[in-house]
Amino acid sequence: MSVKAFTHMLAMVRVTDVEDEEAPTVLLVDNNQMSLHRLTTIFRQREFNVVTCEDGDKAVDEYIRLDPELVVLSLDIPSLDGHLAALEMREHGKDCRILFSAPKRQAQLAQDATHSAGAIGWVEKPITASSIDSIWDLVLGPIPEAPGLQDLDKIHPVEEMVEVEKDEGPMPLPLPLPSNDGQEILAPLPINPLPIEQRTQPKKKSSKAKRLLVVLVIFTALGAAGWYAWSSGLV
Repeated sequence: MSVKAFTHMLAMVRVTDVEDEEAPTVLLVDNNQMSLHRLTTIFRQREFNVVTCEDGDKAVDEYIRLDPELVVLSLDIPSLDGHLAALEMREHGKDCRILFSAPKRQAQLAQDATHSAGAIGWVEKPITASSIDSIWDLVLGPIPEAPGLQDLDKIHPVEEMVEVEKDEGPMPLPLPLPSNDGQEILAPLPINPLPIEQRTQPKKKSSKAKRLLVVLVIFTALGAAGWYAWSSGLV
């Protein structure tokens, strides 16, 4: 699609559902249903095909699938924030046209993300038709470079792939050993013995302790008998 044709279609204003396959597509990304509804109405007025989603990961997948002409991307979205999602989109498509949306309190964050991701600009929430009209020249303007792509791996590192060891097949059988009668016999499979510290030795009962206990019992009994005889006057 030429820039002139794209500009012409963006300038048209109608409040209708768009079914024309030649119409430009806008991907609206926001986890606020009211904002999505408002944006959908605004861009249908401009005869865009509208696709919506609510999280960053899905937004990147939808961008790769659809290759839309415009992405309106909220900075505060789940799973993958708007800044990182925008960088992922720019990595897949250098001509990705991204417009950030953010509340006034996140103005500095929006400006930094716009510069990093090479977005065409940002618009303050709540978004209205007049606010889109005021930045429409930016929407149609050139796409800046995205310096943040150089640091994407540091900002959003990719997990290292774990190399899985290949299965080398079944363990080979042991070599046969010669026997006295000339026939070969198979050597027994090795058995890993338990470590020395894990081997349990049966505890031997001490016979000396038993004898000492018997002597103590006898002396106790004799003492008790002598005390009874003395107290009874028998001694």
